Amino acid sequence: MDLLNTLVEKGLRRELPSREEALAVLTTSDDDLLEVVAAAGKVRRQWFGRRVKLNYLVNLKSGLCPEDCSYCSQRLGSEAGILKYTWLKPDEASKAAAAGVAGGAKRVCLVASGRGPTDRDVDRVSKTIGAIKEQNADVEVCACLGLLSDGQAERLKAAGADAYNHNLNTSESTYGDITTTHTYADRVETVRHAQGAGLSACSGLIAGMGESDADLVDVVFALRALDPDSVPVNFLIPVEGTPLAGEWNLTPQRALRILAMVRFVCPDVEVRLAGGREVHLRTMQPLALHLVNSIFLGDYLTTEGQEGKADLDMIADAGFEVEGAGTTTLPEHRGGGGCASACAPSDSAASVSASSDSAASDGAAASARTDLVTVRRRGAGTDLAPNA
Repeated sequence: MDLLNTLVEKGLRRELPSREEALAVLTTSDDDLLEVVAAAGKVRRQWFGRRVKLNYLVNLKSGLCPEDCSYCSQRLGSEAGILKYTWLKPDEASKAAAAGVAGGAKRVCLVASGRGPTDRDVDRVSKTIGAIKEQNADVEVCACLGLLSDGQAERLKAAGADAYNHNLNTSESTYGDITTTHTYADRVETVRHAQGAGLSACSGLIAGMGESDADLVDVVFALRALDPDSVPVNFLIPVEGTPLAGEWNLTPQRALRILAMVRFVCPDVEVRLAGGREVHLRTMQPLALHLVNSIFLGDYLTTEGQEGKADLDMIADAGFEVEGAGTTTLPEHRGGGGCASACAPSDSAASVSASSDSAASDGAAASARTDLVTVRRRGAGTDLAPNA
């Protein structure tokens, strides 16, 4: 297929594809799916070989968030029956993190619900980072605390944080449809705060919220322009009690096409398969390893994931290997920060002008697999052993 040959060549040169090419990936047929995966897999292997980086989430504070993000079970007014607890103590968080590290995780992601941290919260998280680093000096620590104020990124960096996560989630044009209590611009500003402080930026998206193909391409092109080191791709987990509980728009085939498109647009960054992979990819998860070079191990913030041992078995059975602590994740030309000039975007992140159908009309109708959505009842905030 000429399209795929072109995309592979551009990916190997770190050259940005056109929007029309990115849209075309999303509209390929199921008959061509394996060719799409194989093509994007060439780009993935060029920059990351067969390594898979493992990341582990620790939910420092769960529920009771004042923001109204429609996709989130911790949102204002959520009726989801999730765990709710205030801040974990540094030793509790460190113990939770140690379980992930013992399971093979190279990065621990410290997440707290809320609009953004107070200065006291930053102090609290700084102590937690110190406790984790004292126990596991080589582990990477990524903080995800919401919108950052001036100086907070620098304080987290000084405390030992390696990275900061703040996702764009969806396109700028549709952002107001999913959240009203803050703006898309607020999110972009926080990512730039993190980058300005010398933290490795982590920013991605959520697919499956009823967005169009054009929306997906818009947000991925915006991410390319923002140039984070890591791009997590989440697939909406429609949790009962949230406004998007009825959004079951994804088939495994569409999820793979989305991942392939992200890889072609962001060839040399850490593309992370994040929340919702078990729900939407299901038995096709191993194919995704040919597209991404990073996954979360075990459970998510408020829902349970695949058993940690099953994750490790899947990686080995698919012919991949867990990335060791002594291995640098990013290609040498990216160093520890942004992209070299050779892979700078060749055009702006303006909206995609091509029209496209919504995700819900892609291929066969997606089934509502509510049986695969399980609220987390173990790990951080409980007395039960974590999944790692």
